[in-house]
Amino acid sequence: MRLADKKALVTGASRGIGKAIAERFIDEGAEVWGIGTGEPEDLAARVSRAQGRFHWVTADLGNLAALEGIIDGAVKEADGFDILVNNAGITRDNLSFRMTLEDFQKVLDVNLTAAFLTARAAGRNMIGRRRGVIINMSSVAGVHGNGGQANYAASKAGLIGLTKSLARELAGRGVRVNAIAPGFIVSDMTRALGEEASAKMTAAIPLKRPGTPEDVAEAALFLASDGASYITGQVLSVDGGMFI
Repeated sequence: MRLADKKALVTGASRGIGKAIAERFIDEGAEVWGIGTGEPEDLAARVSRAQGRFHWVTADLGNLAALEGIIDGAVKEADGFDILVNNAGITRDNLSFRMTLEDFQKVLDVNLTAAFLTARAAGRNMIGRRRGVIINMSSVAGVHGNGGQANYAASKAGLIGLTKSLARELAGRGVRVNAIAPGFIVSDMTRALGEEASAKMTAAIPLKRPGTPEDVAEAALFLASDGASYITGQVLSVDGGMFI
């Protein structure tokens, strides 16, 4: 039980990678608060399986004016979080010269600015207790860029800069900050690409398979655990060797 008696906040926990992380953390003994837009369909079942160790907070992470107050409320309810996973993210894909300012800004608001505000709100308590872990969910697109995703890639690259800056600021206060950069992961987002595009991307992966949300959850578990106690300011790629 690598996270026994730990309390974690996971954004974007209704499905996909966020859901897998929340479930994996609970399996390892953590009490988890999930946050996202809209209540997950299987919320009652999740709470039942977790035996009261899963809590849900409904919030629009794009509503920046209200977000910090919501996080402050969750921090108060939990009496402080030991782990924060900034996982929530959206896409509004288009070629850059066709992309609207609204679509560019909305992706930055949810993927980057909301992560900053959440880290600031939850991090204050971690600093006071001189312990904690923050994990930001970046992407290989944030490291290498991707055509048609100028907004998404910029937001994920920004998360890497935020991660490294926070790591420098908070290391002396006992708080570790790292990022994960998933590659081609099976999700609702990647299923929308269609079979032909998915097959093409899979063929380019040295391990010859797409990743799963559980693959990313295992990486998050490691970074959240004491096994990573001397790791901070790093970006862990979970991409099957896509960018060796």
